[in-house]
Amino acid sequence: CTGNGICKCRVCECFPNFTGSACDCSLDTLPCMASNGQICNGRGTCECGTCNCTDPKFQGPTCEMCQTCLGVCAEHKDCVQCRAFDKGEKKETCSQECMHFNMTRVESRDKLPQPGQPDPLSHCKEKDVDDCWFYFTYSVNSNGEPNVHVVE
Repeated sequence: CTGNGICKCRVCECFPNFTGSACDCSLDTLPCMASNGQICNGRGTCECGTCNCTDPKFQGPTCEMCQTCLGVCAEHKDCVQCRAFDKGEKKETCSQECMHFNMTRVESRDKLPQPGQPDPLSHCKEKDVDDCWFYFTYSVNSNGEPNVHVVE
């Protein structure tokens, strides 16, 4: 019974949280929890403690990896641009669409958070509507709150 149950008369009686003929299927969904707090990122089902991704674009242990999706930088570029510089495609809808992250302004690129901190961090370099480069970082803290640091 793979150590997860007791064999009685050649049949496994599984301990709580285990199922299957050999008690080899965990009912624990914790290994399937994505960073956004959803089981398998809302793009799959948790079977025996493992994600079975149902959206073919997504893969990985919690269905969070997407090779063909927009990167974090491109995804948040318009919101960072309107919040930091009051311009860009989302300028008119900024207060409705772009308040989902905490934003901190920094003086220069060397003041941006650097790799090595505990939170996953993306360094971004994007072009604004005036064809100028702007720089920001995007990270999500342990409470699941997104944080943006943008160079003034």
